[in-house]
Amino acid sequence: MRALILAPFSDRSLARLRRLGAVTYESWLETGRIHDPAELGARIAATGADVLVVEADFVFEELFEAAPGLRLVGVCRNALNQIDIESATEHGVVVTHARGRNTNAVAELTLGLMFALARQIPRAHALVAGGGWRDPVAGYRILRGSEIAGSTVGVIGCGQIGRAVTRKCIALGARVLAYDPLVPARRLRAIGATPASLAGVARASDCVTLHVPADEGTAGLIDAAFLGRMRRTAYVINTSGGGVVDTGALIDALSSGRIAGAALDVFDGQPLPLSSPLLSAPNVILTPHIGGATAETVTRQSRMMTDEIERLLTGRRLRYAVNPEVDPARVR
Repeated sequence: MRALILAPFSDRSLARLRRLGAVTYESWLETGRIHDPAELGARIAATGADVLVVEADFVFEELFEAAPGLRLVGVCRNALNQIDIESATEHGVVVTHARGRNTNAVAELTLGLMFALARQIPRAHALVAGGGWRDPVAGYRILRGSEIAGSTVGVIGCGQIGRAVTRKCIALGARVLAYDPLVPARRLRAIGATPASLAGVARASDCVTLHVPADEGTAGLIDAAFLGRMRRTAYVINTSGGGVVDTGALIDALSSGRIAGAALDVFDGQPLPLSSPLLSAPNVILTPHIGGATAETVTRQSRMMTDEIERLLTGRRLRYAVNPEVDPARVR
């Protein structure tokens, strides 16, 4: 085996891989480089690499054409929009991914943002750090927050992350209303959530958190109509995809006091431009897409990819293959 690893990887998993063959490690976070697919394919062919692991790089048809010796592409993400799966299958290349590797990380950030909004933590920090805390009881007058326990949290999207958020909120004593047209009501009840319509989530929730895929079906899901149904004391949290929220409608809702606040980790266009009105919107917390940015996420994706490569080399079916019709036992 010759492996080219372009994704962040743990030292322990690199050591495991190096016991199986030659490994070249060039994390894109360290090099700052995203490769041209054709050039990357030529490099793979020239070095004889048969395993490629990526996180941010694009793997299109021209790469597969240029690298006939490639056997496996591992993607350290759940989404696969940067991989040409059809071309991989035509060229007999198994594609696998690190499904769920950042589930807990995103769920925990969601809760962190929930607490930050409910207890006005950024505002409290600014008061003290900015030298404005001169009255010892000022915090009790102007920073009285609310508790998660006893509140109603609306979870929109109940895939892996949405389910993890649901369980954590219930553990904190919250009631969860869940909306996901692709998940049967019985499955939502099984994790302790109460199934609800989209409008029902908007009307009854103290905090609405979004965990849906960013695609045409969810674009602008949180629009002026949804925000208009929300309680004035409620919050919106988005750690899924920037396009899911109508930014203009959200800014109007924040500026008019239609809702109490919002926390966003993703945006419709990243990095957020300096001209964005979100930067001056009231009662908003903005983070730079750090949902999966934990050491544990890197450890998990590294372990998952290493396990998949070991299965490939021993002719076993891969656990997370997205084109399982390519049989590792029959691949070159």
